[in-house]
Amino acid sequence: MIGRAILVIIAGAFGLGAAFSQSPSGARENDSRSGSASSTSSTASANTVPQLAAVSAPTGYILTPNDQVGVEVFGEDDLRTAGRLNSEGNLSVPLLGSIHLAGLTLGQAATKLTELFGRDYLVSPRVNVLLLGYAKRRFTMLGQINRPGSYEMPDGSPQGIDLLEAIAMAGGYTRIAAPERISVKRANEVVRVNGKRLAHGSREGFTVLPGDTVTVGESIF
Repeated sequence: MIGRAILVIIAGAFGLGAAFSQSPSGARENDSRSGSASSTSSTASANTVPQLAAVSAPTGYILTPNDQVGVEVFGEDDLRTAGRLNSEGNLSVPLLGSIHLAGLTLGQAATKLTELFGRDYLVSPRVNVLLLGYAKRRFTMLGQINRPGSYEMPDGSPQGIDLLEAIAMAGGYTRIAAPERISVKRANEVVRVNGKRLAHGSREGFTVLPGDTVTVGESIF
């Protein structure tokens, strides 16, 4: 009887030791699983594609070189992209390569990309093209104004601003300015504008366009 009791005690001791010897391994296995889950979570987070934030574009807006645009393909996050049209008006698009989008409206650009994706890569793709930022459009103010120089069109008026607003941006007239003698060089022509008449509420109005050079004349008195 005493022998059997000793054997039972010894067996129990071996069982307890085995349990202790397996515990670190189990802990390491749990840590490994936890680390794997954490790694998977981190990878998923890293692969999350941020949403594209569009700016408000006028109806029928025509894309030009250096406009910043975004392309979304419904259900295909890995094809979402954003970038500026290069100087030739092209955008690099996943799978498609360099695609010419300048000269198209946002809707026309979406239609073009839909056709290209659907031709060889996707079944019934749904593509959306967003305007993310305007190309920097500039005009130049010279002559009798307080701050001559080159100016960017305001973000809210990328296609042109009122002449009086342009003059205000340049610091207004100098004391020897002749507001009635303003010339605007546009491409290969020069337009004469009476700024004094505009300031007194003329219905004509005049819009300064990107690329224009406005020169305010000097009073002869």
